[in-house]
Amino acid sequence: MNLRDLELFCEVAHQGSFSKGAKAYGVSQPAASETIKSLEEHLGCDLLNRAIRPLQLTPEGRIYFDGCRELIDGYRRLEDRILQRRDKVVGPVRVASIYSVGLLQMDCYVKEFERLYPDAALDLQYVHPAEVLSSVENETVDLGLMSFAPRRADLVYETWQDQKIVVVVAPQHRLASQTSIRASELDGESLVGFTSELRMRQEIDRWLKQAKVSVNVVHAFDNIENIKRAVEVGSGVGLLPIPTVRREIDYGSLVAIELEDVDWVRRLDIVYRRTKPFTTAITRFLELLHQDPETFSRSNGPNDLDNSNHSVEPHIASSSSIPR
Repeated sequence: MNLRDLELFCEVAHQGSFSKGAKAYGVSQPAASETIKSLEEHLGCDLLNRAIRPLQLTPEGRIYFDGCRELIDGYRRLEDRILQRRDKVVGPVRVASIYSVGLLQMDCYVKEFERLYPDAALDLQYVHPAEVLSSVENETVDLGLMSFAPRRADLVYETWQDQKIVVVVAPQHRLASQTSIRASELDGESLVGFTSELRMRQEIDRWLKQAKVSVNVVHAFDNIENIKRAVEVGSGVGLLPIPTVRREIDYGSLVAIELEDVDWVRRLDIVYRRTKPFTTAITRFLELLHQDPETFSRSNGPNDLDNSNHSVEPHIASSSSIPR
């Protein structure tokens, strides 16, 4: 038994699947199964209930899982203390983000972190909002990036970005020639929106109700990419954060229209456990997220810097003037 075996067990338990846990950890599924079988034989009890899908921890498995997390975190803190004496920043930084943050917004942060701390290991995964929260709660990630996160006393919420909501339409839409409109002009429009269980949809519904605007939801998706594709083919209008449609605006496949009489904003939070012990690597990445990407080294390249500008200082494109 070694630390890697314990880490693999925790990953399989978190994923509820041998194959998913093995893939996330970079080993084969048979290797993951054999490792956990060896742990169970050593302890003389089952750690996972294999009769249920997804896999669930047995009562003994829950005790072992919690203990393993404490051991792993303790070892990383000990290692971090030694390496700090050599001015080295090493170790993993595990981040779970909602899909819509995307590579366009995160790429500049990832490249700058890798440039500054080449000995650290940043693991960034894009998942469903509910999985971001559960990963933070289970401490299988160090930081979560999500919007409209449910408030809990055991979690810390640091505001990362406030993203303006704009009306998004296809270039041929009747509103495409407008640079701004009033919210009331959306009354009666066909809307391509989010599915009802997502907090983003609930917030949009609340905003529309406050503005006394009634729309016809023609399609509902659980991710922004599908919403953008439906809007592009003319299915209806979308209400989306401007950074999430920057690439389509630049390509000319979508047009963004500012809402002039309301201030609708998607707040993105950095979420982590209040009792979470941070290594130096985690602290450095958290500090980096709060920096303006314009200050990052230009060694990342001008295109990367342009992308970072888009995510921090979003602007509105009209059909007649599409900025590059």
